[in-house]
Amino acid sequence: MIHLEKISRVYQIGNQSIHALDEVNLDIQSGEFVAVMGRSGSGKSTLLNMLGCMDRPDGGEYLLDDNHISNMDDDQLSAVRNRYMGFVFQSFHLLPRLTTLENVLLPRRYHTDGAQEPDYDRARELLSRVDLDDRMMHKPNELSGGQRQRVAIARALINNPRVLLADEPTGNLDSSTSDAIMDLLQELNRDGQTIVMVTHEPEIADYAQRQIIMRDGKIMDDHHV
Repeated sequence: MIHLEKISRVYQIGNQSIHALDEVNLDIQSGEFVAVMGRSGSGKSTLLNMLGCMDRPDGGEYLLDDNHISNMDDDQLSAVRNRYMGFVFQSFHLLPRLTTLENVLLPRRYHTDGAQEPDYDRARELLSRVDLDDRMMHKPNELSGGQRQRVAIARALINNPRVLLADEPTGNLDSSTSDAIMDLLQELNRDGQTIVMVTHEPEIADYAQRQIIMRDGKIMDDHHV
């Protein structure tokens, strides 16, 4: 489903060129659960941004379901993100004035016809799936950290994404809450959801089926567990 061939991303800082991604080759199949690990500055977050069509490569080829992503303009990339990608972040990024249900529906507002009744039905179904049936009308400040991350996961799934991209999804959570979130991601993966997750915690990476280790913009190790 995902094919990267010699993908490079170079940042200029003064007179210095920083190779955030250095001719990375990577294939990810539908239904995989992949953890990307590495020290700060290894390129793992740049790789996730590249996969999520939030950045363009300076060289190489990115194919997503045979679509050539590398040459797309901003509008095309935005359409691909909305159609193919769901995002889960460390800091949740929920809008404080919206209810749980409204936060989950937020991506549907960007569609031409806006959120329709079937979207509300799906949002309620997703909130039930993440055990938040009784929190649909609560605001984010009325939820625990784990509950807020569950809202974020439900929001990421509202558009039926091909790929769920998670950037340190347990970074702001205690260990027991982290385990519960990872159990949920594993359950989603067992149901067929493709997941690519960035983490610096080996015990969190162990929930994935496949682990990729990055250093200095290169993939140093890629193995199944």
